[in-house]
This record gives sequence, structure tokens and C-alpha cells, in this order.
Amino acid sequence: MRELVAAVRRGDAEAVTSLLESGADPDTLAEGLPVLCLAVAAYDTDVADALLQAGADPLRPLPDGSTPLTRAVDGGSHLLTHALATGRKPLTAPARAEMLARARRWAEAGAETELRRITGLTSPIERIRVEDDEIGWWCEELTLGPVTVRDEHRAILTSMEALYGIRTPFDELAARALAHPDRSHVVWCDVVFTLGRRIDEETWQWSRDLLDHPDRTHRLLAADLLLSLILGDVVKGGQPFWERGRELVPWAEQEEDPQVLAVLLHAMTHDSAPEIEAVGLSCLTHPNPRVRALVPETVHRPESLTTVLTLAHDEDPGVREAVCHWLAHHRGPEPEVGDALVSLTHDEQQVIRIGAVSGLAVRDDPRCVEAGHRIGPVAEELRDDERLHDVWRYRRRREEADGG
Repeated sequence: MRELVAAVRRGDAEAVTSLLESGADPDTLAEGLPVLCLAVAAYDTDVADALLQAGADPLRPLPDGSTPLTRAVDGGSHLLTHALATGRKPLTAPARAEMLARARRWAEAGAETELRRITGLTSPIERIRVEDDEIGWWCEELTLGPVTVRDEHRAILTSMEALYGIRTPFDELAARALAHPDRSHVVWCDVVFTLGRRIDEETWQWSRDLLDHPDRTHRLLAADLLLSLILGDVVKGGQPFWERGRELVPWAEQEEDPQVLAVLLHAMTHDSAPEIEAVGLSCLTHPNPRVRALVPETVHRPESLTTVLTLAHDEDPGVREAVCHWLAHHRGPEPEVGDALVSLTHDEQQVIRIGAVSGLAVRDDPRCVEAGHRIGPVAEELRDDERLHDVWRYRRRREEADGG
């Protein structure tokens, strides 16, 4: 069906779904290959999902001996591989073994080395950064001659091993993440997610011991893993390390790298131990704004409130926004909280003004009504912000209280 092929080529998932619901064959061929291969080549997960839901076969043998699934693995598409491996048709044991073996070959050799091997070319590789705005991670896309791959093979291997109950050693998983030393790279994220779901003492100790490493990237990975363990298993639930942030205090006190320190502070904010507040307050004038922005989350004693309020006038808008968020959720009766929020309704950043007005409204502070006029015409990207309705909700509460 030409309409289905055209819709797949242009990446129109809605049209693909509509055509499939009208009876189009999900295994329709385009130039001798099923249209699922077009979606795989385009890294189009939405279109691939639509085809798979309609019954497209991820294990269909292709003329070159590959299948749509093995093409997804070779192409380095983490999300596509997961979609094809977990679709309506369960993988056979041989298919699982082949998928894992291919992913491991790519992961161990590295995308560039394997790309040169299969193309036989020595010319320069074209590299572009591909970002997933919805999830918030990125990968590198490499093109050499006619072949394009993404460097997500270590993430494919990690997630598929976890899916099939394979407990990969900690050191091996850590090495995969460290091969892509960026907290927002898909491989780093997947390793942290995988180890974070183990929530066992052995993984906690391995991660904490890694904080002693002389290399800051290793310590950053350790901090990220400990944060993930503290947050717990977001899929199955369970937070056995929620109040063990206090164990990280000695490392936070001596950490000089601002990014590592920021992640450690984030991990520690879920524990209310007094020594954590002391570490936070010691960072009140830290030169890095990401560190200062986390200080309010470490504070639990009312007598420390005045100190935190000084950050409401910080030169960095990210710090002021973090303080505004903290104050807006602070439920103590201290009048200086409301005064600080009123001050923030004059901030040059509209998102901060919105947060401050919302905080006043939630505190039932009548000054929210006048302050609401200072928000101004709302920017396009903020129009769906639920906090914009908080003044209206405040008015409703007052009317109901007055019998209106």
C-alpha cells in the first residue's frame, strides 16, 4: 500500500495508525523490505510502535540475513531495540541470544571501530549530537559512507540484560557509563537507572566506595548512583536508602568538584539529619550556582530560615528560582517567608514571578492578588503552567469562606 509506505517515510505516526486500523498490512514491503525497516533506519520509535502494535514482525528474515530487530541493534537505537524486543511477539531464545551478542560486540568494540570494520572505510566520520527533548538525554550519531549508527549500544546491552534477569557485575556497568562521561548521555543514564533499581546493600557499598576515586568522573558516577539508590526503584517501588544520605556527609565536606558536590547535596536532601543542614549552610556562598541552589533543600530548622532568605537576592536566576520554589512549598507561619515571596514577584524572570505569586496564593496571603498583576503577559512556553491558576483558586476559597 503506497499510502502506508509514504506515511512511514514522512514519519507520520497518526497517519500510519489510521491506515493500519483501516486494514493496511503492517508488513507491507517497500523496495523489498518491510516498512518496519524504514522506521528503524529513521530511528522513528513512534512509527515503529504503531507498526508493532498492528502485528509487524520484528524477526522477519530479510534478504541480507538480518531482521528488523538486528538492524535496530546495529543502528544503536536503544528505544527502538527495546520496542522491537518487547512487542506483541515474544522473542525466541535464539533471537534473544543473537540480540545480546550483537549488542555486546558493538559495545566492546565501540561504535567508531565497528563502523569502520563493516564499511572498510578510513575517511573522516561525520558526527552529530542528537538530543531527546522529551526524555532529556542525548547520543552521538556517526555516519561513515552509506552507514549511520548511534552510540547507544552499551545502553542496549545494559537494558536488555536487565530485562532478561542478567545481573551484570557492577564494575562492568560502571565502565560502560564512564565510556560516555556525561550525566545526560543515554548510556550513562541507563546504567544509573539499572543499578539504581537494584536497591541492595552491595550496590550501595560499591557506589559509596567509588566516591574515594581520585578521578572526578568516577566520583560523579558514584554520586549519581547513590542519588538513584536513595530515590529508589521508580518502577516497583521501595526506598530502603531514603534516609541514609547522612552517610555521604564526609565525602560532601571534602568534595571540591562543584558538579559532584551538587549531586551529593541532591542525594542528601532526602535525609533530615542535622549534619546535612550544616553541610548545606556551609555552601551558602559557594562560587557555583548549582551548589547554592540546593542549599534550601538541606535546611530543616526554623532558625536557619533567615540564612536561606539571603539567597532570594542571589545574582543567579537559577538560584533565585530554586529559593522561590522552596519558599512556595514552605508551610511554616513565619511572616518573612511571605515578605520574601512578595519581593520575588518583582524578579526580572517571569517564571520566578509566577512561582512567587503562586506561593503567596497557596499561603492564603492576600498580597497575591496585587502581585498577580506583575506577572505580565505570559510567555508562550509558560501558558500551561498550572500555578497561573492559583490566584483564582485563592479567590474561590475566600468567596466560599465568606459564604459567597
